[in-house]
Amino acid sequence: MSIINQFYQALDKQQRLSDVACEDMRLHASYPIDTIQGYSELQKQYWQLLKTALPDIQRKAFIEFSSDYEGSTWIAATGYFVGTFKAPLLNIRATQKTLYLRFTELVKLEQGKIKDYYIILDFLDVMNQAGVNPLRKSLGHDGLIMPPSTMDGLNPPEESPEQANASEQLVMNMLDELGRFDGKSLQSMKLENYWHPDFMWYGPAGIGTTRGIEGFRRHHQGPFVFSFPDRVVDHKATIVKQGNYVATGGWPHMHGSHLAGGWLGLPPSGKNLELRVMDIWRREGSLLVENWVGIDIIHMCKQMGLDVFAIMNDTFNQAHS
Repeated sequence: MSIINQFYQALDKQQRLSDVACEDMRLHASYPIDTIQGYSELQKQYWQLLKTALPDIQRKAFIEFSSDYEGSTWIAATGYFVGTFKAPLLNIRATQKTLYLRFTELVKLEQGKIKDYYIILDFLDVMNQAGVNPLRKSLGHDGLIMPPSTMDGLNPPEESPEQANASEQLVMNMLDELGRFDGKSLQSMKLENYWHPDFMWYGPAGIGTTRGIEGFRRHHQGPFVFSFPDRVVDHKATIVKQGNYVATGGWPHMHGSHLAGGWLGLPPSGKNLELRVMDIWRREGSLLVENWVGIDIIHMCKQMGLDVFAIMNDTFNQAHS
């Protein structure tokens, strides 16, 4: 059993967390949970929040791998918490149906115990599953996110350290290419040199899943880069790599000025926003073929001055008035 599953088992059974987590462990979760420190606070402000809403909750990762970075071991993972939506979650109305709560996470270990736990929970997707869409409908495909086509995301096979290094180098080169946007044409970023023609980009609710470079440009990249023309990756918490898989991210990971409209259908706020982002990439040969992306969109909206939870309540009340 992975240490992350051990962590949740200890939370669920109210066992000693000191066996799997450092005494000063911090959990950094999507807005409005944000940062929590202390075993008792983890129980009250995080686990009981999820457990009350989903009494039969179960963590189902479909990607999970680890490597060392700057003297610490890191784990990257994504998948779903699955359970029956029995009680409200952050005032999102319960459906009494199965709920898939998507997560993307980066976990830092020190001396074999969890030190920092970064997790993006897609609460906007929970709202959508509850029948409420407080923002514009996703341009991409809405719905369940697929596991890797190769079905090898849990402890991916690694033939040699060179394999992971090649995966990392491809991702770093591709990210450099994304930084070459000329401010005018999306074609100025030569993604065809790095992405497979049938590349799958599994984005969060509000954006959705896209296929191929053209789908990515139309459904996400175009609206995003023109809305945030000075966006920059300025904090890299870690790089996790194993076999053909690489994860990057930060808390925050990017900053950008929201200077134009279009992204999520929202008008420009004129504010400089921080972006909590995590990416997991899969390589085949010399190209990237799949990318699972977590973005704390509700936190971005908060910085714009928008309360997505209040909009959710207004949307629900209008629909049922």
